[in-house]
Amino acid sequence: MGRRKKGDAVSGWICLDKPYDLGSTSAVSRIRRIYNAQKAGHAGTLDPLATGILPIALGEATKTVPFLMDADKTYRFTVEWGVETASFDREGAVTATSDVRPPAAATAEALRAFIGEIEQIPPAFSAVKVAGERAYDLAREGVDLDLAPRKVVIHRAEVTNAPDAHHVEIEIHCGKGTYVRALARDLAAVLGAKAHVSALRRTRVGPFRTERAVTLELLEDLCNRDGGSEVLLPVETALDDIPAMAVTAEDAFRLSQGRPIVLLPRQVETLKARLSSPDGAGPASRIVLAVHGGSAVSICEMRAGQLRPTRVFNL
Repeated sequence: MGRRKKGDAVSGWICLDKPYDLGSTSAVSRIRRIYNAQKAGHAGTLDPLATGILPIALGEATKTVPFLMDADKTYRFTVEWGVETASFDREGAVTATSDVRPPAAATAEALRAFIGEIEQIPPAFSAVKVAGERAYDLAREGVDLDLAPRKVVIHRAEVTNAPDAHHVEIEIHCGKGTYVRALARDLAAVLGAKAHVSALRRTRVGPFRTERAVTLELLEDLCNRDGGSEVLLPVETALDDIPAMAVTAEDAFRLSQGRPIVLLPRQVETLKARLSSPDGAGPASRIVLAVHGGSAVSICEMRAGQLRPTRVFNL
């Protein structure tokens, strides 16, 4: 007999509103203990000094984490002018100062150059790997890093407030791999200023938004009253951009055993239309979510008139 897993077979997503000064790994551990879950993981690290949306997967939902890693994100952050730090946030040691305080209008105009696909050099204090080691570990040891630029996409960037001459508040909608601290660094350079990010909040990761977010305090209170399921989102929440297809009980059973099912010609045509890229420019996807009775059965790949399971859910 296999060893029995410790904890309860809880499956679903928690849209956590991560508090300040809590690491992503620690947040996962807290959620796992609250639910006494057998398995847990997160989709998209959020710095300890940042607050906001941290999607946490429990149980079978961990199988959908890879599909959320490429999701777009939205951030609101405050740039503080006049002081540059080694990490480009308020935790780092001061490395430079300046008397330049760019006006909000000039900042908004400069931001326009960062919209679209751009090349961005990650901050030295980042999770980028260098020769198998994390850049932030090397940076803390005083290693002088020369990180290569990466292509990232910023769909929208705008100034939302300028409470005083020393601060400007910005909101961006961006693709994966975008560093807010690097954007603040580069924006300051364009404006001839020095700056760092003094506050950062993530407000969206794919389908996980502020409206769905819950705090650790609320989760602990709910679970103490056996109400934790009230805020547990379905396993398929992370798959909102993958077309779903209802299957029969017989086909659901076959898929759950890892066996493919044969599609009818009309099903193939319907799925092909739904899987094509919206603008017709990119290659069509082959990924389909099979559901039965309102519950996810498996993530499948459509090929040669069949649905072939790649990840099976044990719900």
